Amino acid sequence: MNALQQLAEFAVECRDKGVPEEVSRSMRQRVLDILGISLGAHRLPSSRAVVSLIAGEGGRPDAGIIGRTGHRVPAAQAAFANGVLAHSLDYDDTHLPSVLHPSASVVPAALAAGEAAGSSGEELIRAAAAGVEVVVRLGMAGYDSATNTSLFFERGQHATSICGTVGAAAAAALLFNLDAEQVGHAMAISVSFAGGVLEGNRTGGTVKRMHCGSAAAAGVRAAQLAAAGITGPPTVLEGRFGFYQVFLSGQYDERELTGGLGERWAVPGIFFKPYPANHFTHAGIDAARAMAAAGLRPQDVAEAELAVAAAPLRTIGEPIAEKRAPLTGYQAQFSGPYTVAAALFGGGGLGLGIGDFTDELARDPDRRALMARISVVSDPVCDEIFPHQFPAILRVRTHDGRRLEERVLANRGGPQRPLDDTELYVKLVDAARHELSGPGCDRLAEQVFDLPRARDLTGLVAAAGAGPDSDS
Repeated sequence: MNALQQLAEFAVECRDKGVPEEVSRSMRQRVLDILGISLGAHRLPSSRAVVSLIAGEGGRPDAGIIGRTGHRVPAAQAAFANGVLAHSLDYDDTHLPSVLHPSASVVPAALAAGEAAGSSGEELIRAAAAGVEVVVRLGMAGYDSATNTSLFFERGQHATSICGTVGAAAAAALLFNLDAEQVGHAMAISVSFAGGVLEGNRTGGTVKRMHCGSAAAAGVRAAQLAAAGITGPPTVLEGRFGFYQVFLSGQYDERELTGGLGERWAVPGIFFKPYPANHFTHAGIDAARAMAAAGLRPQDVAEAELAVAAAPLRTIGEPIAEKRAPLTGYQAQFSGPYTVAAALFGGGGLGLGIGDFTDELARDPDRRALMARISVVSDPVCDEIFPHQFPAILRVRTHDGRRLEERVLANRGGPQRPLDDTELYVKLVDAARHELSGPGCDRLAEQVFDLPRARDLTGLVAAAGAGPDSDS
């Protein structure tokens, strides 16, 4: 069997025979995480624009748009809207060292397909787990261990949406009850829909928020096409004009793609984000929070240096003039100077929350003054660890002459510093508070963790605000 056939057979086996309990529990946590983030994203003008656009197109009411919108739309359109919501806050999970966000494409696709197909909660979890695993393996096959770089990232390609399209197709195809051959066709078809360019990380624009929506919708549509009899090329991954040739000039590691399928799982080790900002900023946030806890105040800082690996520097530290003066909350999420400053001022949620990334705070004079004193540099210690972690070293000189240093070499939310269920619930409440009440958050968490016993997804989508019994 070639790689596509092996991935398709693996996916069908997950659906038909189940996944390990550790994988199931991790996947339930990720479903809860994505739903909370998606609820929180409704505060953004870009989210409201997308929801309005999708709802206005009408069509068969197969699946709901997450949040108190009351909109039910065709499955692929629901997947698009929910995928946009899932990725818009830069709060979704991250796999390392592939540096991609697998759940934000797969979970929205699985929810939409599962609603349309009348799937059970257990079927949803199995399909989503298989889809996420496919995403990670596609991304890891494009990771160069010799240089510790994602080959996608180095080309400016958004592996999250490129690989996410294929994983979303696998998950949707499973929920539509396709056989292994058809699942393979769905994945092969989806490759022609995959894409995503990362320039927005550097210089702005909100199009990156669309990427996981596009991936989720393309995945659902590819599965629907496969169900209708459309076929894809069997050599779509390794072929002369296939996935890895087109995106990575033929460079990929087949062992990462198919080695140990069903035995070695990536899902439980995927990093949760404690803060709603680009993941490259998180260790710097933790370093600043530690200094603040030890008594450092923003006004004490004469100058500060945030040291990170060379690759993150390009995203959160360049061009430095723009990173020191973000115009919007979205730009602030990709700014090393802003996130350090915000952590020193103190924030909500698990240390910094959604309310700490507003346009008003990005332009706040006190924060701007502090950002002007923060530089971002590369550091060889961080380079040695990246991208298995996104480490940071924060060095501060105070006005009274003290020199402080805080090293954070392992990310909070990863296997070495995991978030427990209580912390994930705090994150849910912080993200969803404008859409769900406290009891509503409790109900959503109960529905998610009870998914293995749910006969259908009605209770889940209602608790997420996407059904007729949603919280108000």
